[in-house]
Amino acid sequence: MELRQLRYFVTLAEELHFGRAAAREHIVQSALSQQIQRLERELGIALVERNTHHVRLTQSGSVFVVEARKILSHIERAVAAVGTATTTNSTIRVAVGDISFNTISRVLGAVRERHPGFEIYQIEAGVPEQYRFLAEGRIDIGIGRAALAPVSVASAVIRLDPMGVLVGDGHRFSGLDSIAVKDLADEPLLFAAEDRAPEFNLFVGELCRTAGFTPRIYSETAHSMWCAAELVRERRCLACAPRSCGPVPGIRWLPLADPTSHYPWSLLWRSGAENETEPVRWVLRCARELSAELGWTDGPDAGTTAAVVVGD
Repeated sequence: MELRQLRYFVTLAEELHFGRAAAREHIVQSALSQQIQRLERELGIALVERNTHHVRLTQSGSVFVVEARKILSHIERAVAAVGTATTTNSTIRVAVGDISFNTISRVLGAVRERHPGFEIYQIEAGVPEQYRFLAEGRIDIGIGRAALAPVSVASAVIRLDPMGVLVGDGHRFSGLDSIAVKDLADEPLLFAAEDRAPEFNLFVGELCRTAGFTPRIYSETAHSMWCAAELVRERRCLACAPRSCGPVPGIRWLPLADPTSHYPWSLLWRSGAENETEPVRWVLRCARELSAELGWTDGPDAGTTAAVVVGD
């Protein structure tokens, strides 16, 4: 028994006319009649009575058409479910270095808005760990500065984030509108844990050396922005941070000047065309569209030059 035979029989039961039923199924009348006869032989019963004047269902045909409709309905639901699973329930695994920074959260928000039903699994991992997870196929997308990325990792800059410094209330810098990088020479600077963000530490070190000094590194390290904020709030040290850091009570973010600089956030994924799956392309496309919309890569004008209270 074939599904098309069931479909032909249901159509004939609705039309009670071989010509009209054949037209609906886009086949010739003789082919429809042959398939109905074959179905009746396989079942061993007559489903329709036919003569030159009319076509009508037998008692067995009336019972069978009800069950045939149920079978076809189940098949339609199964096909629809498969289509939903492949088009709206696509999944992607994303790693984030520190959820306090809002770049990736805004990108993923844009992905969800443009692709309803898109499933995103998010974990927290430092950039070196993201490289390892990408190589092992455990994640699809990462985010961070790509300066130390291995050749197996592809990257695309999506945001040039103005660099500044976090200052606690009562610090001698807290009343300023901006801070020259050279003025950090006498301040202990909090660096990130090397196993989580060596690329960020490298960026800060290079920035300080550009201004003519080697940074004084505070004795402790920070594993997250919240950890850094606590030490800054206690006025033990200062911490450099991109503008996209989240709101922290009692902390001001002041832009760095002379020179101004921007931290390059890149999306990371496994290199090779075979690794650019449809979900990965969706995320990349949404990130680029959002970046263009918000002017994230517009260079020196990408950020403010005024002091900002973190939490505005």
